[in-house]
Amino acid sequence: MSDAVQPTAAEVRAAAEAVKTALDRHLAAVERRSGEDDPAVYEAFNELAAAAEVYDELLYDRYDEVTPFEIPGAEDAPPYTGPEEPNALSVLIRRDYAVVEPQRLLAQAQRVEAADEGLGTEASGTVHGALEVLFGEFEPDEIASRHKEFGLEEGDSTLWVTAADEPAEPGEWLETPFEQVDVERVVCRFDVSAVFDDDDDDLDDADTDADEDLDDADEPDVEGDDLEPLDVDRR
Repeated sequence: MSDAVQPTAAEVRAAAEAVKTALDRHLAAVERRSGEDDPAVYEAFNELAAAAEVYDELLYDRYDEVTPFEIPGAEDAPPYTGPEEPNALSVLIRRDYAVVEPQRLLAQAQRVEAADEGLGTEASGTVHGALEVLFGEFEPDEIASRHKEFGLEEGDSTLWVTAADEPAEPGEWLETPFEQVDVERVVCRFDVSAVFDDDDDDLDDADTDADEDLDDADEPDVEGDDLEPLDVDRR
């Protein structure tokens, strides 16, 4: 990571303090929980996990060190307690991107403006304006499949499918779309992260090393000077 975007020591320290605070809150929630599936405990758990993840990332970026914390996966979620036959579903999606080629992003947005005379603005002259143009023109799935064309680099992503008894009223959740998620009504969840890729790479490296050891073991240790002539019956 370059010095321009490297977190400061103060930011790492603040993240560590946030972990300590989240630990205290989690313990307090556990001590006063009302039952096995107390939502306050799950909320405190998620806050602790998020704080630990932030600290782990900043610690690595600043000092190239890691913690023993693990990012909780879908298998760590509480058991599903929603309706057996849901009448409605909500699909929650988050995708993170890094803007790695701003000029490419700006060029794509300018092409959209040039082709659409109705826009009539110069929004594409700035990065945030270009993002508004592109995300207004293309569906999120299309941007995900063509992100390199737009000068973007994929980060983590997650998709949650949650069950509901009835569809929400029109406009009910638009201001705060992700704040009222009931983790016990999550039907399924799919996460994509470089963290998992790193784990797979470690496994692949271990498999490769093991294969090389097997290959070496199968090869006979023979040197040319030790070869003996074969007794061939020539006719």
